[in-house]
Amino acid sequence: MRILSGVQPSGKLHLGNYFGAIRQHIDLQDDPANECFYFIADYHALTTLHDAETLRQCSHDVAVTYLALGLDPQRTVFYRQSDLPEVQELSWMLSAVTGMGLLERAHSYKDKIARGITPRVGLFTYPVLMASDILIVQGEMVPVGQDQVQHIEMTQDMAQSFNAAFGREVLRRPEWKLSRTPKVPGTDGSKMSKSYGNTIEIFAQGKALKKSIMGIVTKPIDLGQPLPIENDTVLALYELFASEAEVEEMREGYRSGSMGYGQAKKELLARVDEHFAAARDRREELLQEPDTIEDVLAEGARRAREVARATIEACREAVGMRGRPA
Repeated sequence: MRILSGVQPSGKLHLGNYFGAIRQHIDLQDDPANECFYFIADYHALTTLHDAETLRQCSHDVAVTYLALGLDPQRTVFYRQSDLPEVQELSWMLSAVTGMGLLERAHSYKDKIARGITPRVGLFTYPVLMASDILIVQGEMVPVGQDQVQHIEMTQDMAQSFNAAFGREVLRRPEWKLSRTPKVPGTDGSKMSKSYGNTIEIFAQGKALKKSIMGIVTKPIDLGQPLPIENDTVLALYELFASEAEVEEMREGYRSGSMGYGQAKKELLARVDEHFAAARDRREELLQEPDTIEDVLAEGARRAREVARATIEACREAVGMRGRPA
């Protein structure tokens, strides 16, 4: 099965990225039946990031992060989105058959505008570019969080619209697969997102990590009083790192009032620090090998373009840009 997924290089990757996507991506490459295509979505990042050096640095950081966490470029096609010009060509073709009403119903766009993000054309047409990312490599399955399911459904609609408009089954209809942890809460209790400024970075350590975790918003409850278990951010994050028995022990501390938020945060801090220790060491090694990172991305782009070229040639033929008139 061909699997496709991408991650935006618009800031430091965080726990939401790890549990919502990266961990699943790494696990999927272990199945020999899977053919994994993962990309750094630098075109998508332009909807919010307008600093060239920051984009270069963030793209490099995404690559280093994936490799440090276990991505194997021998088993996975790993590339930059911008290294596949075919993506943009297919995006235009899809925009020619996609109804405005489909894009106007996008929940993600509405949510970002409601949070004060400037409404730009690129943000509005984001689902078209995302569909092109998937369809250009004929992705069959796309691992996503719950908030991205609608975008895959829109991709299905676009593929079907293209095939119907030109009378050929050129583009494969993809399916979505929810991650094991579809939503990770941020430090303010809402979904963890770079856009919302509520993240805990994967490779944060020392004072920076402590500041993020100790700054998690909690209810004003006196020490010694029971703490609510439902919708508690500290407990929800702790559950991602601890065993069932350890989670139940913390819950009992909440119920009995023997554990305050300060202690719970310290235990979460220790778990996060320990979980990523080995990957942090590997990351430091990779940061000393910038040429190796570029070689991995170049080889990934070469492999991805073999598939992308075949797809775009089929699309050109379907729309009438190739071949002779009858």
